[in-house]
Parts: sequence; structure tokens; C-alpha cells
Amino acid sequence: MKATQSIFFVEVTDTYAGEANYCWVHRFKVHATTFRGAMRKVSREMGYSTKLNGNYGDMARYDFKGAAICAFVMPYEDQAENYLRVVSI
Repeated sequence: MKATQSIFFVEVTDTYAGEANYCWVHRFKVHATTFRGAMRKVSREMGYSTKLNGNYGDMARYDFKGAAICAFVMPYEDQAENYLRVVSI
């Protein structure tokens, strides 16, 4: 049986001393079945591999290997459309 796809909202940003800095940010609307699946698509788009840093139930943080960049993955909500430049992948 094939798993149903969900829509996830992913924010990718720079870090400073390990904390999200938001000096710049890329936002993605991703169709996938899991947080991990969504991050695979974003990793491919960004050109880096990722590692899970923390899973908080309704949100997960991933760190990009070899870069001071992190990503936050969460279920997609309608108000996310209000952000500028949300790339759909």
C-alpha cells in the first residue's frame, strides 16, 4: 500500500554559534510522506546532505553537513503562503 503524501513547509537559514540566525532564508513547500522525505527533496535542491538535530513532534530541525545552515520542517499551514518566495518542490 502506498503512503499518502502530505505537504510540508521547510525554512532553510544560516546559523550563528549553532542557533538559527535568519540573516537569509529560503522557504519551500514540499510534497512528501514524512519529514525525512521532505528534507531529502530540499537537500537535493540545496546541494548539501543533512542530519537530524531534533524532532519536536510537530517540527524537526536538520543541520546541513559541512555548512553553517539549518532547516526547520513542519506541516504546511495556509498562512505560509503569506511569505515571499516560497518555492514549491
